[in-house]
Amino acid sequence: MDRVTKAYLDAFRTEQSIEKLSESDAFELFADYCVISDSYDDEFNVTDVHTGGGDDLGIDGIGVIINGSLISSGEDMEGLLKVNGSLDVTFCFIQAKTSSGFSGDQIMTFLDGVDEFFAESASLPMNDSVTLARDLMQQIYDNSLRFRRAKPQCRLSYVTTGQWTSDQYLEAKIGKRVAQLKSTGLFSEVMFQPMGADEVHASYLRSKNSVTTEFSFPSKVLLPDIAGVTESYLGVISAPEFIKILSDSAGNIRKSLFNDNVRDFQEYNSVNADIQRTLTDEAAKGRFVVLNNGITIVARELSTTRDKVAITDYQIVNGCQTSHVLFDQQEHLTDQVQVPLKIVATQDEEVVNSIITATNRQTQVTNEDLYALGTFAKKLEGFLSSYNDDQRLYYERRSKQYNAVSGIKKVRIITKSQQIRSFAAMFLDEPHRSISYYADLQTQVGSRIFNDGHKLDPYYVSAYAHFKLEFLFRNGPVPVKYKPARYHLLMALRYIAGGSEMPALGANKIEKYCANICEVLWDNTRAADAFMQAADAVEQALHGTPLALDIAKTRTFTDSLKQKLGAHNSHPPARS
Repeated sequence: MDRVTKAYLDAFRTEQSIEKLSESDAFELFADYCVISDSYDDEFNVTDVHTGGGDDLGIDGIGVIINGSLISSGEDMEGLLKVNGSLDVTFCFIQAKTSSGFSGDQIMTFLDGVDEFFAESASLPMNDSVTLARDLMQQIYDNSLRFRRAKPQCRLSYVTTGQWTSDQYLEAKIGKRVAQLKSTGLFSEVMFQPMGADEVHASYLRSKNSVTTEFSFPSKVLLPDIAGVTESYLGVISAPEFIKILSDSAGNIRKSLFNDNVRDFQEYNSVNADIQRTLTDEAAKGRFVVLNNGITIVARELSTTRDKVAITDYQIVNGCQTSHVLFDQQEHLTDQVQVPLKIVATQDEEVVNSIITATNRQTQVTNEDLYALGTFAKKLEGFLSSYNDDQRLYYERRSKQYNAVSGIKKVRIITKSQQIRSFAAMFLDEPHRSISYYADLQTQVGSRIFNDGHKLDPYYVSAYAHFKLEFLFRNGPVPVKYKPARYHLLMALRYIAGGSEMPALGANKIEKYCANICEVLWDNTRAADAFMQAADAVEQALHGTPLALDIAKTRTFTDSLKQKLGAHNSHPPARS
């Protein structure tokens, strides 16, 4: 392994708290992270996509990206179907070797494994991680009528520490196998990507940088000075040029650009269907610019060079529906289609929140929706980062928020999804929903979750417990076999460290209750002991049945665990 790759790998091991892993095992996770990061902008738990080990079909990582979200269960896919009404799917497969060469035999073994993964009747043994990914794949194709634009994409990445050189014989063999996979009719596109040291270095550096896009914006007007705004422009941009703002390096839409939007894409409702008809009508598409309210982009950095504009760390805060329809209808877009565009560059979070609120008032948006995006998230971010040193966490309100900040370990970054799931599991006694029903939990934002009346301490405790449990999974002593019940372990930890009599979430007493749990979590020895007690309770609740994800998804298992913990009520005490 060359010195640069080793330096990047060592940095990655520190960021992910996997220093104890062997170099080869750590490189597999490193490769998984680099490949998935090229197709997915948000932070994610790299161990969740890692499949390497025995019975892995020669595949070290599998990532399934649906509608811009990294998904691991059929239930989460069903939740996205409820929200979006359709599926846009990308499968990512990774094989990693620390060797410096590209072995034809090993590449063929990798491709054999992918063939087996998609086979109607698999015959080779598969470990639990591969089996779960395959079950998800089968559910995806069971819903093939709901594919949005095309069949799924399939991306195959073979990663080594060497340099890829053109080998005509090997390229021909790979091309034949890729064509064979494409001939199954399961995919719109199959891509094989050989990644040597240079490609891995570039991918890792991209994962640490905020999204930057350059585009042509000649028809713009500089707006007058505005308090809190560095620079702002108003104008129109050609639709093909606007697509550059939306697209990632693989040509897919960047779903992370819409994190600050209150509403996800609502598919082709009456309004979006009208936009589609305008774009597909040759006589009408020229009127798009006067028929549409346009797009508002907020960027942290902006620079201009004549007609060129470069924006960094940006969000589309208004125009989510228009953006998705334009992206879907790319084949109909010409320079005749002009899009109204407003770009605001600011570092002031109050300005950002005021723009989000103002631009979304034209749609049916509740105060709870806006509060969850703005004030509560900002308070939570400040609260989690107010602790010192080893007790500090970082709440990620926007994609790649902390990528350019040195000295922050990735494992200490808490995403919105992780926060909601861990809080619901630990303080709402719903670990089964945290595993599989995230869409349902999102509907509770503003009421049972991220409620203005809640103290912030339970959110910190649940986030820190999530962080500490992941640390113990990676470094011991908690066996990884308990990962299917990770959210049940969080709930059990609360009962063990805090007791079953929990104060209301808005009461002052909850602060002391949480402080008692923190005393356990902050002590590595006590935390490990408490989580092992939680694991023992899980074993008792299983009554001798092997732990499986299907069991962990049920309320029956949650209730059984609560009984073993001495919580005899089937629901947690009343909360404000």
